[in-house]
Amino acid sequence: MSIPKSLIEEAITWRRQFHAKPELGYQEFQTSEHVAHLLESFGIEVHRGLAGTGVVGILQNGEGPSIGLRADMDALPMQELGCRDHQSTHQGCMHACGHDGHTSILLATAKHLSETRCFSGTVHFVFQPAEEGLAGARKMIEDGLFERFPMTSIYGLHNWPGLAAGNVAINPGPMMASLDTFEVVLTGKGCHAAMPERGADPVVAAAELILALQTIPSRRLSPLDSAVISVTQLQAGEAINVIPEIAVLRGTVRCLQSDVRDKVECLIGEFVEQLPKAFGVSGKLAYQKSYPVTLNNHQAAEVVRRAAVRAVGESNVQWGCSPSMASEDFSFMLQACPGAYLWMGVDGEKPSAALHNPYYDFNDHVIEPAVRLWTALVEMELAK
Repeated sequence: MSIPKSLIEEAITWRRQFHAKPELGYQEFQTSEHVAHLLESFGIEVHRGLAGTGVVGILQNGEGPSIGLRADMDALPMQELGCRDHQSTHQGCMHACGHDGHTSILLATAKHLSETRCFSGTVHFVFQPAEEGLAGARKMIEDGLFERFPMTSIYGLHNWPGLAAGNVAINPGPMMASLDTFEVVLTGKGCHAAMPERGADPVVAAAELILALQTIPSRRLSPLDSAVISVTQLQAGEAINVIPEIAVLRGTVRCLQSDVRDKVECLIGEFVEQLPKAFGVSGKLAYQKSYPVTLNNHQAAEVVRRAAVRAVGESNVQWGCSPSMASEDFSFMLQACPGAYLWMGVDGEKPSAALHNPYYDFNDHVIEPAVRLWTALVEMELAK
């Protein structure tokens, strides 16, 4: 399968334009307009406005099933470091997760398919806002994504540092973990730091609770279950010589199985209710479920595997890869529609910077094999 060199050069130009002008979730006004304008120039029907800044392009070629390909468009609220010609021009905002690459890959795929049309059916090109913690996928679904644009399956791609450039990893099951957040308010009795016996110290209770929560994965769950509990914030006190009245803990929970996710929530509740009492402190938990497990449909994952073998060669495809404990809001789309999520490696001779790192930059050499993969998938799913 051959992808025109001129198309890849165009895609690299688009990618670097997106990188230089990143926009945060639900604020992708220039990005989405650029995407819509390009799709229209390819002769593709364009629909704007889902989730505010989302864009859906429709390419129909005869009778047949309908499938979706999704790319995320938003950047991160962080300052870019390093020095490159396409450096971010927006202070405190950068494409540190490669969404500029995902968007450009999907645009190049849309243009290529609009010209070759070696398929029978309909492809929906879904350009999603606000993946980074703001659940743009869920918002698109709430705005009628799958009702307005019916699909038999949907697919998503993410670049993956740590995997060789152009290699593909896919799992016929969980790819990424669920994400939940929690806040614990511990209320004691404030007093002079020199007279702790006259109060009830929520800081000591917080320290014990932080350690105790780590025993949930190691002692309350099976070793075969996957869960990560991370307390990431502890706030207490204003004066160095005062034991405070209140301490607040915040953190995240990530799991690979839905039943384990529910069990961890219950166990955290038990710890928060019971452990602080030993210190004369009361605990109150606020638990927020966020992104579900990114769970691939087995049949859809097999389609990706076969397309990847066709596009990059069997030796460059990892089938049954280990999932990541990071999270992804494409999981909402996979709950609503069968589909699969894959990783495309980006490590060249020099390993890529990590995702969400201020020195990260998408590897443009990956655009061509990614377009080949999407093209192969469409032509296989919608075979004439």
